[in-house]
Amino acid sequence: MNKLDRLPTPDNPPQLPADREPGQAASEAKSRTGRLVFLITVLVLLLGALGIGSWKHYTLAAEAMATADQYRDFVPNVRTAPVRPSGSTMSVIWPATTEAFEQANIYARASGYISQRNVDIGSHVKAGDLLVQIIAPELDHQITLAEATLAQLKASLVQARANSDLAQVTWDRDNPLVQKGWVTALQGDTDRLTLQSRTAAVAVAQANIEAQTAQLRVLNQQKAYQSVVAPFDGVIIQRNIDVGSLVQADATSGTFLFTLVHSGTLRIQLYVPQDQAFGVAPGVDAVIRVPEMPDREFPGRVTRIANALQPGSRTLLTEIDVPNPDYVLSPGVYCTVELKIPRKTPSLIVPAEAIVFNRDGLNVAVVENGVAHIHHVTVVRDLGTAVEVSAGVKDTDQAILNPPVDLTDGHKVQISNDHPLVVGVGAPGGWP
Repeated sequence: MNKLDRLPTPDNPPQLPADREPGQAASEAKSRTGRLVFLITVLVLLLGALGIGSWKHYTLAAEAMATADQYRDFVPNVRTAPVRPSGSTMSVIWPATTEAFEQANIYARASGYISQRNVDIGSHVKAGDLLVQIIAPELDHQITLAEATLAQLKASLVQARANSDLAQVTWDRDNPLVQKGWVTALQGDTDRLTLQSRTAAVAVAQANIEAQTAQLRVLNQQKAYQSVVAPFDGVIIQRNIDVGSLVQADATSGTFLFTLVHSGTLRIQLYVPQDQAFGVAPGVDAVIRVPEMPDREFPGRVTRIANALQPGSRTLLTEIDVPNPDYVLSPGVYCTVELKIPRKTPSLIVPAEAIVFNRDGLNVAVVENGVAHIHHVTVVRDLGTAVEVSAGVKDTDQAILNPPVDLTDGHKVQISNDHPLVVGVGAPGGWP
């Protein structure tokens, strides 16, 4: 009998062992059936999970490929502004302080008491106006004595000239007689030497008169110094004396009377840096502004330059004259000065929003035929909302404003100045 003959069939039911009961055999058959169903269920679940996972993986891969394709083909919108050539003049602004065009401290040149004071702080004076009058009675006495002495010396001169004339007449009369022997030689020598003596006396008298006249001029000059006058047109800004004050005339410790300033024209001194000094010359226009007068500008002009830079600071001393006919400005006022300096080298103006700073330095992204190109630039000056550059871009270039951080050289872009700028290139959902 082979194994096939032992398989259970309807005609050949399975033979139960003699020691098994019918109920036990049914229970075993049912257990085998349950295990088979369980295995089939687990297998179906595994196949389902595998199918779902495969589907999700395929979906994610398809989305990633679609995003990569979208990123590769995406053309961002950017805002641009043209690069402009700079003007023919360069405007630079510095802080400064106004100074009086002329200022003088007035001292006493004559000793005495102040008998009259005609001005005070804030007084406007003209050249030659009397400021104060000093009295010194002893000086008047000295002048009277010197005049009397001068008169005495003049009388002595008249007497000396008379004696000289007499000696000349005597010599003219005796000289021929001496030559003929009618008068002794001794008498002739006496007459000749007497004439020389009288002539010398006249010279001495004339010298004494000149010396006394000079002394009298000194005294009269001291008398003139008693009237203190203004040396130029201006305003009194300091007064140190009053009527009755004793003043002393001395070259080193004389009494300080007034301070006078000429503010009809003001002077401003600037130290222009080397990079801006080339082009500064007399005649360059300037504009002066005072913070307390925001609605008014005061025109000025460069009048003097040092023609040599300071070795330590590499700056050029520049003086500006500012007309002030109505005396609105005062010396010592803080102000700002804008100089319009002619340019010696051309440059370009780029919006500050277009400047990109990275490891390569300062760069500007420009659009050429729909493609972004990154150019390294050389900055000359920072003007706040704009930057002045000397190299890297050219006139009429379209500079990208606020370029995205992931914008690279050669990336395609689309100019759209009507839409607000967004940040990223790689996120299409972030663009309008």
